[in-house]
Amino acid sequence: MSLDLTQFVRNIPDFPIPGVQFKDITPLLGNAQAFDAAIEQFAQRYANQQLQAIVGIESRGFIFGAPLALRLGIGFVPIRKPGKLPAQTIGVDYSLEYGTNRLEIHNDALQAGDRVVVVDDLLATGGTVVAACDLLNQLGAEVVEAAFLIELTFLGGREKLGDRPFYAQIQY
Repeated sequence: MSLDLTQFVRNIPDFPIPGVQFKDITPLLGNAQAFDAAIEQFAQRYANQQLQAIVGIESRGFIFGAPLALRLGIGFVPIRKPGKLPAQTIGVDYSLEYGTNRLEIHNDALQAGDRVVVVDDLLATGGTVVAACDLLNQLGAEVVEAAFLIELTFLGGREKLGDRPFYAQIQY
């Protein structure tokens, strides 16, 4: 019997601004059984994919990506905001609703042809994960799938991903 993870996601109305219904995953993270179930669901999906690494997007992608990488016995690669990685990096700028942002990765984090899964907590509008995939493509990595705990279907992130494979454990 699988655990219904939705019971561990708390809805916070009007956060961070009025009209937004924030999906708070801290109850899931605070419950060892629920957190383990989420990681195990990812692990079962990717166990036989011959992956070289799990790539986590700062910062909540680290929460799910690092334990998933350990469970699979492979490496974890962080994608971070500018100025956070100490060695030589490559980066990509991407558009937000109001302005732009940037993601970076160490230029030696992956080898051409490495098979990876990109992990983040939430798929909303899709801009961040598309930028992360573009960055990985610059390194020559093969993005097998983008994986999320939650997908907010009404925000259209799936469409922005185009034909890139993706997976979400929970959909709202």
